[in-house]
Amino acid sequence: AVFGNDYPTPDGTGVRDYIHVVDLANAHLKAVEKLGKVDGYGLKIINLGTGNGYSVLQIVKAFEAASGRKVPYAIKARRPGDVGEVWADPSFAAKELGWKAERGIERMCEDLWRWQSMNPYGFRKGD
Repeated sequence: AVFGNDYPTPDGTGVRDYIHVVDLANAHLKAVEKLGKVDGYGLKIINLGTGNGYSVLQIVKAFEAASGRKVPYAIKARRPGDVGEVWADPSFAAKELGWKAERGIERMCEDLWRWQSMNPYGFRKGD
């Protein structure tokens, strides 16, 4: 379901920052490397993301393009507490870790579809 289509966004749906799992893993590796190089580095909060927001309907359309299939969805009422737009500012990650997300939404959807097609049961074995 798509929760809300009356936000003050271009298509009315919520906007979020989506990140490819490989970019996320690479950021974690950079963070671990940094901890190993800097004595007493301490705790730092580092936002990870692309710095760009995509609406829920943009994600649906990107996944339809990647999969070649229509994605059925229903518009539902907003959920309590949901905000219209939110995305990360990755500038501190770039400064501290030398990290930047490299994969866009099209690649994310293509890789997700490829993995799901090759693993229809997810991590479980087929019945």
